[in-house]
Amino acid sequence: MANTVRPCITFKDRAEEAVNFYVSLFPNSKILSIARVETDGGPIPKGKLLNATFELDGREFLAFDGGDAFNFTEGISILVNCKTQEEVDRYWTKLTANGGEEGPCGWLKDRFGLSWQIVPEVLGQMLTDTRSGNAEACMNAMMKMKKLDIATLEKAYKGSPVA
Repeated sequence: MANTVRPCITFKDRAEEAVNFYVSLFPNSKILSIARVETDGGPIPKGKLLNATFELDGREFLAFDGGDAFNFTEGISILVNCKTQEEVDRYWTKLTANGGEEGPCGWLKDRFGLSWQIVPEVLGQMLTDTRSGNAEACMNAMMKMKKLDIATLEKAYKGSPVA
C-alpha cells in the first residue's frame, strides 16, 4: 500500500468557501470529496467542513474548519509558478481581492489569511545564474516590489537601469 503525502490546510472558519474559491482559480482543479460535521456538541459546529479533499492544478490537498485555535503564518505558503506576466497579474488580483493583502517580493495573503507566493518561472534562473546576468541586481529589484514584474526583473538581470 502506497502512502499519500499531501498538505492539509486547517482554516479557523470558511474552509468550504476557500476550497471553492481556489478550485475556481486554477486550471486542472476540482473538489474530490466533501464531508460536513453532522452533529452539534463537538469542537466544530454542525454543518461546517469536517474535511474536503481537492486538487489544485493536479496536486491534492485536504482542508477543514478547525475553529479559533488555528491561525495561518507566513511559515507555510502556496507557491504558484507563472509562465507569463498575465498569469502573475491574474492570480495576484484574484487572490488579493475582497480583503486579501499584498506583501513584499511576490508574497500575499488571501482573504482567508493563507499566504501565497506568485512567482514568475524565470525568477529562479535569474536569481541563481550569475554567468548569464546580474543576479544581485535582479534580487535588489525584486526586494522593492510587491507584485513581481517580469520585465523589470529581466531589465535588472540584463544590466539595464531600473527605476
